Amino acid sequence: MTKPCYLDDPNLGELEKSYLNRCIDSTFVSTFGPFVPEFEAAFARFLGAPGAVSVQSGTAGLHLALHELGLGPGDEVLVPALTFVASANPVSYTGARPVFVDVDAATWNMEPDDAELRISERTRAMVIVHLYGRICEMERLEEIARRHNLCIIEDATEALGSRYKGRPAGTLGDLGVFSFNGNKLITTGGGGMVVGRDPQRLSHIRFLANQARREGAGYFHPEIGFNYRMTNLEASLGLAQMQRLHEFIETKRRIHGIYAEAFRDVGELQLQAPCEGADDVVWLNAVTIDTAHTGTGIPEIMETLKQRGIPTRRLFMPLVCFPPYFEGRREEAYPRAVRLYNEGLCLPSSTLNTAGGIRRAAEGLKGLLVKRRPRPALVSARTAGAASAMTGGSR
Repeated sequence: MTKPCYLDDPNLGELEKSYLNRCIDSTFVSTFGPFVPEFEAAFARFLGAPGAVSVQSGTAGLHLALHELGLGPGDEVLVPALTFVASANPVSYTGARPVFVDVDAATWNMEPDDAELRISERTRAMVIVHLYGRICEMERLEEIARRHNLCIIEDATEALGSRYKGRPAGTLGDLGVFSFNGNKLITTGGGGMVVGRDPQRLSHIRFLANQARREGAGYFHPEIGFNYRMTNLEASLGLAQMQRLHEFIETKRRIHGIYAEAFRDVGELQLQAPCEGADDVVWLNAVTIDTAHTGTGIPEIMETLKQRGIPTRRLFMPLVCFPPYFEGRREEAYPRAVRLYNEGLCLPSSTLNTAGGIRRAAEGLKGLLVKRRPRPALVSARTAGAASAMTGGSR
């Protein structure tokens, strides 16, 4: 039987059903109840963080983090050009302006030298994104942030479980944000989490997420707040997923190992690379394909693989391609982000996949590229002899 392939499907089972039923039976299905604080505590323990605040989405978490750090009109925030649009939109929600930074050709993450070149007197922060679970080059980015007095918000939405020199993703900046969307390492259906070093900041973020309602004072709201709270239904699903988190991490590591071995000697394929000091949990395995050499574009490769039951997805389109953030000189100003989009492909990486399914996906892509390789020109013995005479032979 052919092994099925899953791109980024959630891994749900009887444990998740039991937790959801327990939540429903308790009637604590909305934002008030015991499951939310239990989930927050379990998540903070896993990261070794002082605390964690659950929110309605990773996007909401980024918005709250930027708001808490005081970003607003007239400010600029560095954002990598190659990421999901939710890394930039919350900057715009605050009235600040995202300033895009090109990415490293190997790690695909924010390139420190380019980041420093784009700093101005209005730059107040940087949103660093650990793309597809690969940790950024944190030491250099932290050093730049210190010299220019910038805050760091970690978009760790795809990097749960990844570490940099022993430090968990999400705990490396001033504030870190995670997502529990249906395709992430663990899911609550939607939802997200904000973590940080300063308990007072986290307490204020919790206050803001609950419409800035002062506890014990009735319906009194001394600040403008947001309705960004997680529900207990979501948190109960998260508690079940947390029990399986180490299992999921090990599966992700096995999946990446299979791809790395399969593509080791395939010159046309390059996996996203780690930075020095990283111990990554690759959420979504992705490669670049030398389309100039193979003569086949990414859309054609995707369609052929789809017909063979192998789902794929393109890399994120550079943010400077979208009308709200359009920059006309994008190929010149962000050459690596544009090239990665044009040559990049995300491969089946869900923890539902078996080793056999991942091997089938890897061999399917390899086989397709081998077929597309240009054939070397045939040289007859007579032609070769004539060429040798013209050049004086070879030594």
